[in-house]
Amino acid sequence: MQVAARRAETIEGFEETIEFGIEGMTVVRAGVEEAASGHHHLIIDADLPPLIAPIPASEHYIHFGDASTSTEVTLEPGRHTLQLLLGDHLHIPHDPPVTSDVITITVE
Repeated sequence: MQVAARRAETIEGFEETIEFGIEGMTVVRAGVEEAASGHHHLIIDADLPPLIAPIPASEHYIHFGDASTSTEVTLEPGRHTLQLLLGDHLHIPHDPPVTSDVITITVE
């Protein structure tokens, strides 16, 4: 699983389209139960949630139950982390979890 965004130690402002990538699985809408499938959740400035329960929905855990594979993100100045986590039809992470690497950026 991959997050494609501008990568730099320090950038001025952050208004970016973030594209989500995945190999070997299918992206489907929340509620659709298919083998090797799920939908993306973007984690901003937070750790992975408990992996045995539905992924929470908040400003730190953004759900893409519509099967989106990209989004627009605006971040305030400061240090930020981004990570993807794939959830199943019930928003529960797969076992083993399907995640991207954590991207850390500093916005000026």
